[in-house]
Amino acid sequence: MARRVTFESSESDSDSDLSSASSRKTSPTPPVEESAPSTEPGEPIKGGKHKRKSDSDNDDKTKGSKRPQSQKKDVSRNNEEPSNPEHTQDPGETYLTGVQQVVITAIRATDLTLGFRLIPAGFHIAVKADNTECQTSNKPVHVDQAVVEWNEHILLPCELSFKVRVSVYASFELGPMLCHGEVLHTFEISVGELLDRSEKSHPIIFQPEQGEVVSPCTSLFMAVEQRLSDEIDTAVLCLLTTPTSRDVDALIVGTIAGHGLLARYRRTQNSGDLDQCINHFEHALDICPTDHPCRPAALFNLATAKFLSCQADGRYLDLDIPITRFEEALDLRPTGHPDRPITQLYLAISLLSRFGKRGFQMDADAAEELLSDVLDVCHANSHIYRAALLATETSVWHLAGSIELGRERPAASMLPLSPNQLADLAEGGMRIDDPHALDEAITLHYDALRYYDTTTCFAEGNCYVICNDGDLDDAITLHREALALRPVGHTDRFKSLDSLATQLSTRFDHRGNGDDLDDAITLHREALALCPVGHTDRSWSLDNLATQLSTRFDHRGNDEDLDDAIALQREALALRPVGHTDRSLSLDNLANQLSARFDHRGNDEDLDDAITLQREALALRPVGHADRSWSLDSLTTQLSTRFDYRGNDEDLDDAITLQREALVLRPVGHADRSWSLDSLATQLSTRFDHRGNGDDLDDAITLQREAQALCPVGHTDRSWSLDSLANQLSTRFDHRGNDEDLDDAITLQREALALCPVGHTDRFSSLHNLATRLSTRFGHQSNDKDLNDAIALQREALALCPDSSTYQPIILNNLATQLSTRFEHQGNAEDLDQAIVLQREALTFRPVGHADRSKSLHNLAAELSTRFHHRGNDEDLDDAITLQRDALALCPVSNTLQPSILHNLANQLSTRFDHRGNDEDLDQAITLLKGSASRSLPLDSLANQLSTRFDHRGNEEDLNDAITLHIEALALRPVGHTDRSYSLNNLANRISIRFHRQGNDGDLDWAIALHREALALRPVGHTDRSLSLDHLATQLSTRFGHRGNDGDLDQAITLQSEALTLRPDQAIAFHREALALLPVGHADRCSSLINLANQLFIRFGHRGNDGDLDDAIALHREALTLRPVGHTDRSKSLGSLATQLSTQFEHRGNDEDLDQAITLQREALALLPVGHTDQSLSLNNLALQLFMRFGHRGNDKDLDDAITLQREALALCAVGHPDRSPSLNNLATQLSTRFIHRRNVEDLHESREHLHCALTLLMQHDPRQLKVHLSLATVYLSFHNSGLDGTGPGEDTDSLNTAIHHFKAAANIVSGGLLSRLRASLRWVRHADQHTHGTQLEAYATSIQLLDAYMSATASVSSRHNAMKEFPSMLAVDAASCALRSGDVCHAVELLEQGRTLIWTQMARVRTPLDSLQNHGDHAAALMKKFRGLSSLLDKSPASNLEGTAKLNVEAEETRYRRLVEEWNTAVEEVRMVKGFSRFLLPPLFSALQDAARDGPIIVLVASKSSCNAIIIPHKQPPTSIQLPTNLEKLQTLVAKLQCASEPALKKALMELWDDVVRPVVENLGGFAQRGSRIWWCPTSVFHSLPLHAAGEYSREQGQFLSQLYISSYTPSLTALIKTRKSLDRSLPVPFAAIGQNLPDGYSHPLKAVEGELDLVQSLIPPFPTVSFTKITSDDATKSRALCALRDNTWFHLACHGIQDLEEPFKSAFLMRDQPLSLVDITEMDLSRHEFVFLSACETAVGDPSTPDEVIHLAAGLQFAGVQSVVGTLWEVDDGTVGRLVKAFYKNLCGDGKMNSKRAARALHRAVQSLASDKDISLEQRIVFIHIVSSRGRTQRVGKKMYSDFETAYLLNYSVDIDPKVTAPKVRWQLVGKNEVQSRTTGLNTGFEHWSGTIPHIGRTQL
Repeated sequence: MARRVTFESSESDSDSDLSSASSRKTSPTPPVEESAPSTEPGEPIKGGKHKRKSDSDNDDKTKGSKRPQSQKKDVSRNNEEPSNPEHTQDPGETYLTGVQQVVITAIRATDLTLGFRLIPAGFHIAVKADNTECQTSNKPVHVDQAVVEWNEHILLPCELSFKVRVSVYASFELGPMLCHGEVLHTFEISVGELLDRSEKSHPIIFQPEQGEVVSPCTSLFMAVEQRLSDEIDTAVLCLLTTPTSRDVDALIVGTIAGHGLLARYRRTQNSGDLDQCINHFEHALDICPTDHPCRPAALFNLATAKFLSCQADGRYLDLDIPITRFEEALDLRPTGHPDRPITQLYLAISLLSRFGKRGFQMDADAAEELLSDVLDVCHANSHIYRAALLATETSVWHLAGSIELGRERPAASMLPLSPNQLADLAEGGMRIDDPHALDEAITLHYDALRYYDTTTCFAEGNCYVICNDGDLDDAITLHREALALRPVGHTDRFKSLDSLATQLSTRFDHRGNGDDLDDAITLHREALALCPVGHTDRSWSLDNLATQLSTRFDHRGNDEDLDDAIALQREALALRPVGHTDRSLSLDNLANQLSARFDHRGNDEDLDDAITLQREALALRPVGHADRSWSLDSLTTQLSTRFDYRGNDEDLDDAITLQREALVLRPVGHADRSWSLDSLATQLSTRFDHRGNGDDLDDAITLQREAQALCPVGHTDRSWSLDSLANQLSTRFDHRGNDEDLDDAITLQREALALCPVGHTDRFSSLHNLATRLSTRFGHQSNDKDLNDAIALQREALALCPDSSTYQPIILNNLATQLSTRFEHQGNAEDLDQAIVLQREALTFRPVGHADRSKSLHNLAAELSTRFHHRGNDEDLDDAITLQRDALALCPVSNTLQPSILHNLANQLSTRFDHRGNDEDLDQAITLLKGSASRSLPLDSLANQLSTRFDHRGNEEDLNDAITLHIEALALRPVGHTDRSYSLNNLANRISIRFHRQGNDGDLDWAIALHREALALRPVGHTDRSLSLDHLATQLSTRFGHRGNDGDLDQAITLQSEALTLRPDQAIAFHREALALLPVGHADRCSSLINLANQLFIRFGHRGNDGDLDDAIALHREALTLRPVGHTDRSKSLGSLATQLSTQFEHRGNDEDLDQAITLQREALALLPVGHTDQSLSLNNLALQLFMRFGHRGNDKDLDDAITLQREALALCAVGHPDRSPSLNNLATQLSTRFIHRRNVEDLHESREHLHCALTLLMQHDPRQLKVHLSLATVYLSFHNSGLDGTGPGEDTDSLNTAIHHFKAAANIVSGGLLSRLRASLRWVRHADQHTHGTQLEAYATSIQLLDAYMSATASVSSRHNAMKEFPSMLAVDAASCALRSGDVCHAVELLEQGRTLIWTQMARVRTPLDSLQNHGDHAAALMKKFRGLSSLLDKSPASNLEGTAKLNVEAEETRYRRLVEEWNTAVEEVRMVKGFSRFLLPPLFSALQDAARDGPIIVLVASKSSCNAIIIPHKQPPTSIQLPTNLEKLQTLVAKLQCASEPALKKALMELWDDVVRPVVENLGGFAQRGSRIWWCPTSVFHSLPLHAAGEYSREQGQFLSQLYISSYTPSLTALIKTRKSLDRSLPVPFAAIGQNLPDGYSHPLKAVEGELDLVQSLIPPFPTVSFTKITSDDATKSRALCALRDNTWFHLACHGIQDLEEPFKSAFLMRDQPLSLVDITEMDLSRHEFVFLSACETAVGDPSTPDEVIHLAAGLQFAGVQSVVGTLWEVDDGTVGRLVKAFYKNLCGDGKMNSKRAARALHRAVQSLASDKDISLEQRIVFIHIVSSRGRTQRVGKKMYSDFETAYLLNYSVDIDPKVTAPKVRWQLVGKNEVQSRTTGLNTGFEHWSGTIPHIGRTQL
């Protein structure tokens, strides 16, 4: 809003003027708003100097930041030129002589919030000069903060006459702003006048705008300074021009226009302004990008305007729109955002408004939470805090609907004046005699009063009204005075008594104070005494007194009051005979009181008399009579009551007809309409209960809602209305299952209870109703608080219910049910015992002959049955069956309870069968259910019993009948039926059983689909969700076992984990610790434990994680304790635990595990009767365990017993049985083993026959094929080795070829899982090598490919490294050796490139650039985006699983990662479909790799068990392979010699290295490289530990040395070397950071030379502007600072301790002050722009000896992250060496003033050479530093483009001339041990794979 501006000079001096301003109370300044201190005393405001912020500072934090040009538009109105009578300036004085700058150094504003009626986020000043605008920071201001200062410097033109525009703004955001906000004042003033006012300390005074008493901001003072050339402050903000886009300009202009219209609307209330404002804000939001920092402001602006529109138009249903916008804005303003509190405040006000209109408790709760957050973070004197406090207080009164954001009313958006300000205004208005000003002051007084004292208001309807109870109190006071003036005997005393009693009664109705009612009755009694018999007013007096007594009875329940009222009414009726004008009134009153007594005592005569009287009254009130509606209403109520009591439909229909007529007579606005609405709704609801017509219920709710709206807070009938509506909504929920109905019912019921305080006659029923609703919601949503609250309320209701009340057994039953439910959910046995006691007590209230006795019998039986399941006490089960039989005998066929009784009795009989095995119980249960008249409920039960009988007897007819019945039951429960999920679950379980019996895949898919639908119907919070999760997980696991889809297994584990976390004791979920042996109480806990254990066991078999097996066994042990001896499912737990213990033995070799497994399995088998469906599985498992013990101990009896048991198991698995194939495989394995042990040919032939049969039974994608193929391969190897086919041992080539075929087939079973396939391929490699089979090379290639795929699916780098240790470390080298033996040198090189540095390769693939793909069309561009997105997600995979991380989180991360890998692989395949990208990320071909030799030949050294070779790769010629005169064993011995050699021994070792390795290579290099040129060594395996560059003839006088012939460099791969030649764009200045940490945390001895080293580096590199140097040392050298420096600088020198962790190489680190900077931290960074790093630390280039070809060390991590060139160390380095080498290195690197990282290698080489003559430095120390040229990725040619997937490379510049006469150094070389494959065998090392079975909760799982 624009303000008129005048300029006034104070007649007093500046000090007094400012002191008076500063004497106002001010609040503390927030920390972020600290101002610079004054530098000179005596001046009112000082212009302190500020250091200029860097360009990287955020705009919203930079002080004095310039506004965009698009905001040049003047949004103020009525601007006036400032007048300045005091300032005189020479017109000729244009510039200030010698002045270089004019600077505003400080600004002070006063009274910014005076009279402001919005909630400002902050205030700021804008200064505009010469089309350029600067603004101060945006400051929040407290309510009592009178003065605000900005100590920020703004540059002004030097020309004194130059005009600048100054504007004062109130902003709407503290964060990024869309525009300035609302202008408070704007004016123009010359530079000269500003200087003059500053010198005289004269502020600019603002007058209020026309028509206003006060205005925000009363004065503004600006301190201005002149600066000479030698005083220029570099911190002065320059005037910059900030370019903006056209869209951003439009966004800003639209927002400015919207705010202007909104401000005008607030003044004029013109709806057109508001509509246009919304249009502007909507357009602004449309053009604001979703990621724009100002988008939350655009959302907030639109939400505010929309909210005002809803308030103005009364469109409260549209409140959802602004609320959604506020929520979106809040999401974009996270915790810590400066505008989050104001967004929370406005959202809370909007929610309270919606709550006030719709009554959704969730809105009120959300608002309360938001307001609490605001109060927690805001200053107590801030506007937002005050507004939030007010909103919180008013919400208590349910007044949210009246809170408006922008109206001038006592809402949270209005900011009042202080009391002192109000007093000043009022005094000023009287002094100037201005009525308008005085009115304004009075209005502001009222506003402030309502703001600060909301408790003077109360709610009536949905509006604020000033409480007028005072009128009523005044009336009563006046009436008391009148009565005192009419003493006893006064003729008018009767009138005064009656009038005073009436007023007291009215106040009682309004406030509920019983004293008022008692006083009214006393007065009426005295009045009646003054009207003796015969008095004309006696009948009225009788009627009044009776009415008050009846009211008191309603309030307190005293029978005497009601009897007295009826007696008085009878006398009044007698005084009004037929024809009396008031007879109808007496008839009506007497009838109502008789009806009330009937309700209280149940005397039929009272009810019949009431109806008779009421009919007579109605006849006396014909159509048109004013009281006819009351008679209709009363008669309706009594007829309805009689219907409830006697059930006569005619009474109910008559009641509804009469009530409809009454409602017509009470149109909208009628005072009694709510009563009629409530009564009609009640009758319709009753008829719905009786007849089930949904229309009646919907009509009832509609009527009841209207009635409730007519009974606002304070209305005496509100509690009844609330209760009635709640009942009907609850009924509709029961009928249709809509959650909103139930939530609304509970909200209403809570309010109704609040209106029935302790002592109220209806409190017990209100308590009971609310408890019932909460219990219902618990059953639907499983919120423990609902159940606990229900029980507490029900207990109170029971305590208040009279013993004789008919409600007593109902409350007892409901409380018992709720306690039982809590027991089932929480497991507290005391709840169950108490429930049984209560049910027994309820039964005593329903003796023999009572209509509801069967219900009590049924309920008590159910509780006893539950206790039996928990404790196993047979007596409870027998009693339950007896009670249930009694209930069934009392329940007629037509009774709706009969199906439930039948169902429960059948279930209890079935349970007793499970517990005792008496077939008669099971048959009787089935007979009972078959005879049921009802369908859906007994259908499921009957199907369950038939299924149980099938399990016991194995009759498939029972199973098929069960499925048919379940299908029929499901059809009777269509979509929307509350019990549909149970039918789905039951049918799915039976279908699953049939799958396990008959093996039809369609059944398994069907079962999974049914379980998914059931789970969808049991959302989070549903009490049975965990059961559905269990079942679906089991079926998915089964399908995984048959098809091998990893997604099924991952989903199964995720579901099962969720199921277990839903149990009461969540500690078991993923801490994997053994829990107490006692049950925690939940009935389903045992099942969930077993199922999760089964999933973990399956995954162990698939992936080999020991933790999965340990967890599975621990879970099964706990489950077994929950199934004691006698439990029907004990055999299943025994079998499962036995299976997993035997697997643990197989994995770890502990005999005790195996013996225990066999003992458990024998017990399990003994518990299964003949014909039991699980018998074959138990036989199979026991056979496997005996077979395993035979293999371990060699006892023939174990083997023979195993075969006997396996044959018996196979006989039980007929053709078509899904377990037949694994049973055949197991029998074949045992027979083959017996052949090896006893040489019985028949055993081997039978074994082969069984295996072929087993293979034919398995489907194409069944993962079990892999194990059968391996078993067949082993059998055929036995044929080959034994010569049984007529040939000699080892001569049967057909058998050998067949065996190899099966190994190959096993490795290619995709569904078998990567780990199993990899192991199979390694067996293929082993046997192909052993027999020199023609598939050797193919086997190696397959193994390398599978190893790569397996590593890619491993989530963390530490896991990958650990996984690499489990496989042959020389796999790639052996593969290359195999290729060399076959003469394929090119393929050998390709295999080496593919099989080495796998970890770096995996990490680099997800960082592969793909920019050129976007040039191949829209589809290709979309693919690029998809590939980048997935790669980015994979690149964020965890480095390792930290200790203490919940296994649930670990498993979820692993599953997420595998799914991402699958999607990423799919994206890669799609990329390869694009023309020119067919080899994208495929292993490079030799033709591409050969380009690495462009600058010189590469020698690849290969050392395997079979041979040692050197491959010379020239640039254009074919490669050459050289057989070296050594072997692997000799090379390993040579490494050992070098590791701890003395000087003579070292020389001898280096000469041996020359003779055996280097000289044969040199002799063949003549045709490829000239003397003195460079060559590259690419060592593998053991060659990594040999100093090839140092080899030579040390014992000869004129011996040759490699360093004299060639300059040697090293690279780990060819692809790495290719990438090192890529150049970077270089620009000045070069950012160079030097970090030194001499004393890291935990170290006591500092590195003394670190500080000097960094100073030396700084002195040697070029100064600015060539280099921008940063040094970080000592306490500042923390991990976070180091990471930031590494990120922000492309050159880096690091001097500190370095450690290499050989156990966990990715934990290798540079030691900083607080925490280590680890290798993992480095690999997660993108350093692709970085050129050079010098690592002056120990062991930065030392890798892991167990995986030498992976090259894992700190320098490699920097290379992987993207650094082009690195200098690192091999071992410990001396401080003295470091200083001299660093000096020499940097002189050679940049001595000419240029920075070029390509010089690093030569600079290091020359530095070492320069130190060669220094005898004080040993050669060991001279060669400690090595230069490593980085790789930026594996590069391949794809079409005409280059793409990378990264492999590290480093170049070791050991080109040092070695003088044989100089003492040789002690070189620290580490021995690389041979990492052999540790293969696990079973039996007699036959190599057979065995299946082990488990018994899950539902169905079976076989491995």
